[in-house]
Amino acid sequence: MFVQIIQGTVTDADALQRSVERWRKEIKPGAHGYLGSTGGVTPDGRGVTMVRFESEADAQANSDRAEQAAWWNEASKAFGDDVTFHNCTEVESLLGGGNNSAGFVQVLQGHTNDQAEMRRIGIASQDELHALRPDLQGVVVAFHGDGGFSQFLYFSSEEAARVGEKAMQDKPELSERLRSTIDGDLTFFDLKKPDFD
Repeated sequence: MFVQIIQGTVTDADALQRSVERWRKEIKPGAHGYLGSTGGVTPDGRGVTMVRFESEADAQANSDRAEQAAWWNEASKAFGDDVTFHNCTEVESLLGGGNNSAGFVQVLQGHTNDQAEMRRIGIASQDELHALRPDLQGVVVAFHGDGGFSQFLYFSSEEAARVGEKAMQDKPELSERLRSTIDGDLTFFDLKKPDFD
């Protein structure tokens, strides 16, 4: 699986939503290898979307389509001038991966000092995490290729996620293990009204 992450300050959330709906109706049918997307806008106006394709070649072929370029030229007007893209050829799905029934999605972004070890710890900790956090319905981790990563966590609801956060405080060894390969601080995006395709 190949993942592209698009993020930036959203200046017109309604226009962005209209553009997304138009993409799904007009552009999506010709997007070979497209698997789906998860995205949204935080209460403070930061937008982040993860788009999944079967392969990097499929994603590139879609980007090269004239209709895709024309669509993005219009859709990008809903953002400020800080839009960034992360093209991720390495992706890890944990606890079943993305879950379109989630009521709340939290995106964590940061840097790792050991990507292989981060992946190993995540895989090895799945059963323990699932037992402790029944609110967590799935995880997708996309590695940016420069040490950066985006982690999409799918929760049943925001309320359940906040309760689960407190449960994690009672298991500091698990939290420390999961954070052991992370350099510096994490950036959080709370998608209270996640959009799935």
